[in-house]
Amino acid sequence: MLLPKVGLPSIWAALAEDYLLLALLGVLVLFTLAEPRGLAGYPELVDWPTVATLAGLLVLTKGLELSGALARAGSALARRMPTERALALLLVAATALLATALTNDVALFVMVPLTLALRHGGALPVNRLIGFEALAANAGSVLTPVGNPQNLFLWQRSGLPFAEFIAAMAPLAALLALPLLAMTAAAFSGRRLESLQAIQPPPMDRGLLLLSLGLYLPFLILADLRQAPLALALLAALFLFLRRQALMQADWGLILVFILMFIDLRLLARLPQAQALLESAGLEQPQNLFLAGAAASQLISNVPATILLADFSRDWLTLAYAVNVGGFGFALGSLANLIALRMARDRQAWITFHAWSVPLLLAGGALAYFWLFWPWF
Repeated sequence: MLLPKVGLPSIWAALAEDYLLLALLGVLVLFTLAEPRGLAGYPELVDWPTVATLAGLLVLTKGLELSGALARAGSALARRMPTERALALLLVAATALLATALTNDVALFVMVPLTLALRHGGALPVNRLIGFEALAANAGSVLTPVGNPQNLFLWQRSGLPFAEFIAAMAPLAALLALPLLAMTAAAFSGRRLESLQAIQPPPMDRGLLLLSLGLYLPFLILADLRQAPLALALLAALFLFLRRQALMQADWGLILVFILMFIDLRLLARLPQAQALLESAGLEQPQNLFLAGAAASQLISNVPATILLADFSRDWLTLAYAVNVGGFGFALGSLANLIALRMARDRQAWITFHAWSVPLLLAGGALAYFWLFWPWF
């Protein structure tokens, strides 16, 4: 499969349309104008191992996405579903599973276009399906260190081996899966589907698929050994010579956003007013930290909330539970929500999403709170 050519002008054009990136850059300019002498210390505010790990995963997952293998598998499965409810449960489960290994954002980049293609296969509630896929991406990404950026950051911060981090997060993943699956079953009918044979799967690039899959485990092993910058350098070199277009199409804007989040939020946390507010919140108490993490995620999204609160508490597990729960509720809670709803290109999708996401926040938050703080639960 021939990949489209991507040059620097198109990359800069994409970055210029990234309003979150521009807002973070504007905040950084204000901080710099207020204290120009602090500019030299900005690199020290960034957690570079976390950034390197995220960058490598974005390259690998972009390779898997462009290979066409995941979309082909998804369309083949969708054509075999007998009812609307069965199809919804399949798409939700597939999105959650992909998010555990490919990050929540990439899972949506694979599943949402497939779901939009289903519009040609019958009168399906596509907006509702996309909303549930966003919820599934957040729920599935809870389980692993590479499922979402906040987990990746907290994994690096905790120092735990890969498997131990998964074991610590498994209860939350199960607690979120239960209400999500129940809501999915309730939200979709048992109506039999019309034929979905009209779905046309994309062509597949086997070489790109093998390259991406073959490098995935070695990269994770090096990241687990705290050698993420070296792993990224080797990975980038291989893709540069073997699949340059895939390397160029990775979401480098997200990397810039992540770097700016580290700098902006840590500069914000240094302000006397912010320190006084956070210190008065009693974050040394796990219950307060949980509530603060979930609430802050609704206001500034869960990745910035993680970075902001991590400097005020060493209780990474409670913070991880809080900000992952905080990905539900309002769309701003997780960048994955915004990605899915933007791809839907329908205002009605926003209303449908919140009708189910807010109840899931309340249900999942209550279950997670009881699991953490009620010994008999």
